[in-house]
Amino acid sequence: MKNRLEELRKQRGIKQEELAAILEVSRQTIGSLENGRYNPSILLAFKIARFFDMPIEDIFIYEEETEREKEE
Repeated sequence: MKNRLEELRKQRGIKQEELAAILEVSRQTIGSLENGRYNPSILLAFKIARFFDMPIEDIFIYEEETEREKEE
């Protein structure tokens, strides 16, 4: 799953540490989300969407797997 978290955070001029504090997660969690190494829980996704005042789908972009990827 891709996301626009880093882009949105930078548009607001917020550091990873600041966003982490607001969302009550670690800075490492924000970094992992931004780098695509971690998918958020549904609760965290809602918190992020609420903070940015956007629908979840505008922040997190789900990409369906192809049949080949499913087989691997």
